[in-house]
Amino acid sequence: MIYDSFTQNKKKLALLIDPDKQSDDMLRNISQSAEKELVDFIFVGGSLVTSSTSHAIAVIKEHFSRPVILFPGNASQVSANADAILFLSLISGRNAEFLIGNHVLSAPVIKNAKLEAIPTGYILIDCGGATSVEYMSNTRPIPYNKPDIAVATALAGEMLGLKALYLEGGSGANTFVNPEIIKRVKQSCSIPIIVGGGIKTPETLQQIYECGADIAVIGTIIEKQPTLLSEMMAVVKKFQ
Repeated sequence: MIYDSFTQNKKKLALLIDPDKQSDDMLRNISQSAEKELVDFIFVGGSLVTSSTSHAIAVIKEHFSRPVILFPGNASQVSANADAILFLSLISGRNAEFLIGNHVLSAPVIKNAKLEAIPTGYILIDCGGATSVEYMSNTRPIPYNKPDIAVATALAGEMLGLKALYLEGGSGANTFVNPEIIKRVKQSCSIPIIVGGGIKTPETLQQIYECGADIAVIGTIIEKQPTLLSEMMAVVKKFQ
């Protein structure tokens, strides 16, 4: 099971790819770089995806041998081409469509596709600037300086039986998730912590790992600076 690799007490790196932002040539280049640098996972999806997720995954898997995991913004992004899916429940918000609505629509498709579903509590943290997920989900993020709320939300997710927690700063965030929030959530919960959004430098990545993140997710910065991926992986290797 892919989820088992989340729990090996080793820091991991995921590369997030939005199919709408990549041509086939760009997908090939990114996938080849990720394969060469031994990136652990590629996540595919986004808040609004109009391109074919299945096609994008097919191109990626021609060049990348490790797990390709869906990171869906809604039920329409489910694809049988993936190896697994982060079955995201936006537990920081109060929009029923993103708490359970999309899950009801996608569950039969996921079962028929025999995808491994990883139940994941998705927690949006205000990191400055309006983000796509905030707009598309019509939910407010947890304030940056309110770790108690983030911890209570994370604990509720774990008690509900979720298997991972995703602390999200969001695409377009001005900064990364508050290190104090990461640290407090890690201290309070026993399930894997995924952190994404605003991770733009190797120094930031190291700080996030030191605070307790098990999996860090990078995306936008690698689209802009592809050569940075090797520097990010050098940080990951420090924690192996």
